Amino acid sequence: MGKRVAVVLAGCGVFDGSEIHEASAALVHLSRGGAEVKIFAPNIEQRDVVNHLKGSPAEEKRNVLVESARLARGNIQDLAELKASEFDAVIFPGGFGVAKNLCSWAVDGKNCTVNEHVKSTLQAFHSAKKPIGLCCISPVLAAKVFPGCEVTVGQDKNVDGRFPDAETASAIVELGCKHICKNVNESHVDEANKIVTTCAFMCKAPLHEIFDGIGTMVQEVLKLA
Repeated sequence: MGKRVAVVLAGCGVFDGSEIHEASAALVHLSRGGAEVKIFAPNIEQRDVVNHLKGSPAEEKRNVLVESARLARGNIQDLAELKASEFDAVIFPGGFGVAKNLCSWAVDGKNCTVNEHVKSTLQAFHSAKKPIGLCCISPVLAAKVFPGCEVTVGQDKNVDGRFPDAETASAIVELGCKHICKNVNESHVDEANKIVTTCAFMCKAPLHEIFDGIGTMVQEVLKLA
């Protein structure tokens, strides 16, 4: 029987929700790994709505669960209903929605608050010694909830202009965590905490390299599950 994995989304679209390619890559690799997947998102209003064509704010309101349902093809549940006891692992794709809707990192940086259901979900899997997979900006959730953990968001310097958000690594260190420098096609496994991270679109890289990096994260999560 395949591993039971929960995937937590943050909306639909890179600038105000989950990064679509990352979410899709995680789901493809989970499918290939024989996992049984259920998708969740918090039933809350988005922090903002961005016109993805213009890159500017839109004067409207959207719900994170409703927007995430687009990616889940309608088969999704409220994050409040997620029970860690029913799963072997949990995975959080990235996207600005993580930093805006799942926590307030986009506004408050390392002083952010984490959504109560997101925090309790992370704590429940961690307490049960079940693996947690995170990519792109999502590792900041672990850094905030689990001081002392090891994560990667890529490099801690803007190597060849490919890591424009390298300062995120410094903020993670300021939270008391260890940042491990990794390339886009790699992931890092914090064996002690069973946290697996990969940088994905924190690196300016071809889509197939990001897809492959997420694949390594998913494979490591399934191994630990």
